[in-house]
Amino acid sequence: MSKTILITGASRGFGKIWAKAFLKRGDNVIATARNITDLNDLVKEFGNTVLPLQLDVTNREQCFSVVNKASAHFDKLDVVINNAGYGLFGTIEEASEKDARDQFETNVFGTLWITQAVIPVMRNQGKGHIIQMSSILGLVSIPVLGIYNASKAAVEAISESLSTEVKGFGISTTIIEPAGYGTEWGGKSAVHSKSIDLYEGLKKAVYSNFTEDKLGQPEATTAAILKIVDAENPPLRIFFGKVGFPMISQAYTDRLTKWEQWKTVSEEAHGQF
Repeated sequence: MSKTILITGASRGFGKIWAKAFLKRGDNVIATARNITDLNDLVKEFGNTVLPLQLDVTNREQCFSVVNKASAHFDKLDVVINNAGYGLFGTIEEASEKDARDQFETNVFGTLWITQAVIPVMRNQGKGHIIQMSSILGLVSIPVLGIYNASKAAVEAISESLSTEVKGFGISTTIIEPAGYGTEWGGKSAVHSKSIDLYEGLKKAVYSNFTEDKLGQPEATTAAILKIVDAENPPLRIFFGKVGFPMISQAYTDRLTKWEQWKTVSEEAHGQF
């Protein structure tokens, strides 16, 4: 049975790739983008099975309007993929107030507004699936992407709480944790804070991990996203790519070791009981 799927940030990257994959197999897709003309190719190829809608996810009122239009147009809304977002490159010291606020407005609040808008629709249906695009950097932080790391950590916390809150309504929640991929995330879509020369050496070291030969192939994610959307019991979290699991496994092992070393001090801080 075909599904009706809303994807934010469908004009490029994962959003565009996944929209095409869903449409090719016969699903209905509500594709959103800041510039609706970027969706013309989808409309030309797939006709009325795609509904293009202009959306700035930082506009809460517009998020609710788009969700309502989408559910009314196709009479249901099976899946929502909160894909819209971008990376802010720069050290903590370099990030301006505007840099930091803009990053959170899109990555955190944009995700939150769409999520809030879709819950009543899916609750009334008695079913639905909310898929949140996070990152392995929402679970473990690296330098030069601190504000981006923080925004994805917020998405992690919001989505984990959400999963328990809406499960009783028949709504599933999945958090996707990609590693580095060859999309425009690190190129045209990226924003860079004003640079301080003292950090140039550190940046070069960090950026050396983002070379093409180390990046995942975006098109390779299509089979995975189809399996997640079709799963009867989808996972709360799933890594995309080969980097995530070993990286997070090592990071959590190191954390547990350090917490164990300081366990006595931690318990002393509790007081008597």
